[in-house]
Amino acid sequence: MGEVYRARDTRLGRDVAIKVLPSHLSSNPDLRQRMEREARSISSLNHPHICTLHDIGSQDGVDFLVMEHLDGETLADRLHCGSMPIAEALQIAIKIADALDKAHARGIVHRDLKPANIMLTKHGPKLMDFGLAKPAPGLSSASGASPLTPSTPTMSVAALSASASPLTQKGTVVGTFQYMAPEVLQGAEADARSDVFSFGCVLYEMFTGRRAFEGKSQFSVLGAILDKEPERISTVLPNSPPRLDETVWLCLAKNPEQRYACMHDVRIQLEALAEADPQAPSISAAALNQTSNGSRVPWLVAAFAALLALIIGAAYLFQAPKPAAVVQSSILPPPGTMFVTMLPASGPAVLSPDGTRIAFTARDDKSKVLLYVRALASLAAQPLAGTEDAMYPF
Repeated sequence: MGEVYRARDTRLGRDVAIKVLPSHLSSNPDLRQRMEREARSISSLNHPHICTLHDIGSQDGVDFLVMEHLDGETLADRLHCGSMPIAEALQIAIKIADALDKAHARGIVHRDLKPANIMLTKHGPKLMDFGLAKPAPGLSSASGASPLTPSTPTMSVAALSASASPLTQKGTVVGTFQYMAPEVLQGAEADARSDVFSFGCVLYEMFTGRRAFEGKSQFSVLGAILDKEPERISTVLPNSPPRLDETVWLCLAKNPEQRYACMHDVRIQLEALAEADPQAPSISAAALNQTSNGSRVPWLVAAFAALLALIIGAAYLFQAPKPAAVVQSSILPPPGTMFVTMLPASGPAVLSPDGTRIAFTARDDKSKVLLYVRALASLAAQPLAGTEDAMYPF
């Protein structure tokens, strides 16, 4: 809907990008409103990884935006060459996650996050094209919903059955189909969690070189987003870190309640992956299956031995019953720490089989997560060395 020109700012001696509405569209009030929304969105953001807006104006009936000129290529162009190395992809993803986090903090939802709207420059990635950006519900005092606000899907069957296209579609549901969250496709209001889903689609494509949801038509893509799960990253890349698989999987949860609640949490997970060795090999599911299928006899023998031990242990317990002990205790995190409650490193505190101790994970003020064990008869918890980033104690 917009035309972008490279231009020269003769006053300041710099190249800029000028975005204008073509003359045949400038009379459309919806498109003019969208362009004004983009200007308001970008002007309220000041971030090194968000495209800078220099000026806005109108001349001879032509509305235009003056933005910084970026040298480089879009992420979409880069992905035409295939997937990216995990370490490189993580560095780009962290910066874009931080940019989105800051936009969400200002009450702005991008709503059209995709590789074509991320520019890769020598100074790092830049998030662009806030033309569909909209104040998030409850975070802005902006006026009511515009005609472009998602309410009920009104795309025609002909449009949905047309060849799948990466271009943003015009209609009640706005955005790019391959990267739209299920709830938005179903007519719900877009919020920060919708951007999290779109970001998960971008992550998946960066790491695997393929789209998370594919189809021969818009209709089939819509069906895939609503009903199908993409192939796990660990299946496509058997040596990828398990935490990467879990992070992307939680971004792509169909139910927004089961996704990361904010981009801040996503960024923390990506930073933890980058600080670890993202190229470190891990045991793949295929390798495990191969091992388990290699020889079943030892497993059968072990299962029989375990069953025999269970029977003997049960007989001993029934013969020598012990009085149940009653313990009253408060369970608080150790000083200077807090319980880990956010996925994927969460998990409830668990009781030992003998009922005397509990195990849980806690994060200190330096964001270091450790496994702690505490006797119920004591108020002091003991951190276990070597259990960094432990999760789901049992």
